[in-house]
Amino acid sequence: MQMRISKLLSSASTMLVSFCVMGAEAQEAPQCQNVRFAEVGWTDITATTALSSTVLKALGYNPSSTILSLPDTFKNLKSKQVDAFLGYWSPSQTPVVAPFLKSGDIKMVPHPNLVGAKYTLAVPAYAAAGGLKSFADLAKYKDKLGYTIYGIEPGNDGNKLINDMISKNQFGLGDFMVAEWGERGMLMEVKKAISEKRWIAFLAWEPHPMNVDFNLTYLKGGDAIFGANYGEAKVFTLMSSDYQTRCPNVGKLLGNLQFTLDMENRVMGSIMSKSKPLVAAKDWLKQNPAVLKNWLNGVTTFDGKDALPAVMSAIGA
Repeated sequence: MQMRISKLLSSASTMLVSFCVMGAEAQEAPQCQNVRFAEVGWTDITATTALSSTVLKALGYNPSSTILSLPDTFKNLKSKQVDAFLGYWSPSQTPVVAPFLKSGDIKMVPHPNLVGAKYTLAVPAYAAAGGLKSFADLAKYKDKLGYTIYGIEPGNDGNKLINDMISKNQFGLGDFMVAEWGERGMLMEVKKAISEKRWIAFLAWEPHPMNVDFNLTYLKGGDAIFGANYGEAKVFTLMSSDYQTRCPNVGKLLGNLQFTLDMENRVMGSIMSKSKPLVAAKDWLKQNPAVLKNWLNGVTTFDGKDALPAVMSAIGA
């Protein structure tokens, strides 16, 4: 009898140890609590980073973001100074990021977090009505355009594509220049030009509130530069090389994230209307909690508890 009791106690002890180990494995490592995102000053990435950060905060993590140039973003992912970047636009950024992916210094989530995006040059609709409808028309109207195409922040892949066209004199653009002003600076100049009915050519993309705020026309004929269908793009999530192994719970969440054009346009619109990014993100999630089911599939809180109730409670849904 005593031997049987001892065996039962031993078995119970083994089960308890196993349960504790399983519980420990369900929790993220302490160093994973701080999640470091890279941003590049684009409102769409600010929006998606804010949406992700809102969820992470509700799960018990401490997300933060650092504004970096695009080249520095990839370098910091390689050196593990940042953990994730939600804005790899393919194919326009592919030449820049490809060496990092090939070497394994950066890992890409194999499915996109956004489809249906586009990225190419645009002009106000009145300029298109006046004859500027394609890349081939730019040189014809160089005086009206001030020999300038407006890009965004220095080091951006879109600026590089434009500079490559200029250096090769493609479409007769050899005497043009790129104004590298950053997204906000560029949009301010576009808004000013439209108010004055001046002609202006600039980098444009969707998702972005500019597609609602401005009556713009995307230029045809740039397939060889920006890709087919007006630079139709897919956006991917990048992580440092071993992040999903080191921090599998956050890695699972980041791999689950999928956004839509409407979602991003609305969150970006709120941000550009002076809402703080985290406030805009929380408000959108409160009104649209259904997205959380897929985002949180297989994900727990930092301390291993059910994710969905924690996030629903945090956003007030």
